[in-house]
Amino acid sequence: MSRRRKTKIEKWFSFNRYRRRFGAHALAAGLLGEDTEALKNTLIAGNAAEYAYGSLPDLQAHLQRLRQEFIGQPELLFHHAALIVLIRREAEVKQNFARFKQLWLSEQAFLSKHLDLRWLVAACDTFIDHDPDAGLRATLMNAVLLVNTIKLQETERFLQAAAESADRPESVAALQAGRVGLLDGLSAFVVGTDDTLRNMRWRMEKLCALHPLAAIAMVVFDRLQQAPNDNVYSRFRQRHTRDRTRWW
Repeated sequence: MSRRRKTKIEKWFSFNRYRRRFGAHALAAGLLGEDTEALKNTLIAGNAAEYAYGSLPDLQAHLQRLRQEFIGQPELLFHHAALIVLIRREAEVKQNFARFKQLWLSEQAFLSKHLDLRWLVAACDTFIDHDPDAGLRATLMNAVLLVNTIKLQETERFLQAAAESADRPESVAALQAGRVGLLDGLSAFVVGTDDTLRNMRWRMEKLCALHPLAAIAMVVFDRLQQAPNDNVYSRFRQRHTRDRTRWW
């Protein structure tokens, strides 16, 4: 596997690169002409949503399959996903990114409420790759790092069949009694009372206030705290007991 991105010359001679965006111009033109309010109020029809796995070389086939993921949800969410696909496949990147950014500027509240974590992170990735504002790119990288770290940690729990493991009383007692070292000078999080995440949240809020779109990072952070989203953040929230150091 290559450890670097392809050069412009390598991309130029890549047939697959052109195949992956064939028909993109007509598709983008159709997206541009659609009514945003109508897209928000129209649900995608179908029997049951089905998540796509992998990427199909044919653009139209890929988007048709991706659309199945949004069955029962507003058309605007698929519209948003389609723009990201076009940008990733290098189809009229400048124009499509402008459409993407304008969509977020005009519909940030709606998108923040209705997009799942997968597509919130995809939006962050798109801004990181293409927005000229270095401050916005750096702030949204926080959201990507948060979610990707959790993906690794939760995948490891799955691999080790550790999801149902209970807290050991002796370990809880050790954390409450004194410092527990982890690695390279890091100490363990003091379950129930630690102020680490509260202080991190305060710093994130200050950074996110610097740009209106940077608030996406806080949306991601807050989404991770929700009880139905079982992950290390929501589980530690459930364990927390000291009100003045809570981070949600």
